[in-house]
Amino acid sequence: MSEATTEAGRHALLERLFAAFNRHDADGVMACFTPGVVFDTAAGPEAHGRRLTGQDAVRAAFVAVWTDMPDVAWTVSRHTLAGERATSEWLFTGTRADGGRVAVEGVDLFVFEGPLIARKSAFRKDRPVQAA
Repeated sequence: MSEATTEAGRHALLERLFAAFNRHDADGVMACFTPGVVFDTAAGPEAHGRRLTGQDAVRAAFVAVWTDMPDVAWTVSRHTLAGERATSEWLFTGTRADGGRVAVEGVDLFVFEGPLIARKSAFRKDRPVQAA
């Protein structure tokens, strides 16, 4: 088993992923995912949210979030790993263009394929936007 597929290696990958999210670094984020990554967003028309497949679609979704909320950040409280799966618990914060503040807890469910993330499914609390 290579270092990248051990629990420690995967934990380090999740740390790099969230650091890249918070730098708004699209290349850094995408370096953590397989080419065929599947991302189920927290909201959307289907039971699973909105499903995005492939690096181009996933990249565009994160760039849109960073553009809409330039101060958006994910503050991770814990990563939990179990074999090919992991969860990350976090606080998502940001300011919308209308000045409203978003501050909600959430969790990502991850599935690894070798040393990279093949699936990400996001869940977050449904809380009204807070006044500016």
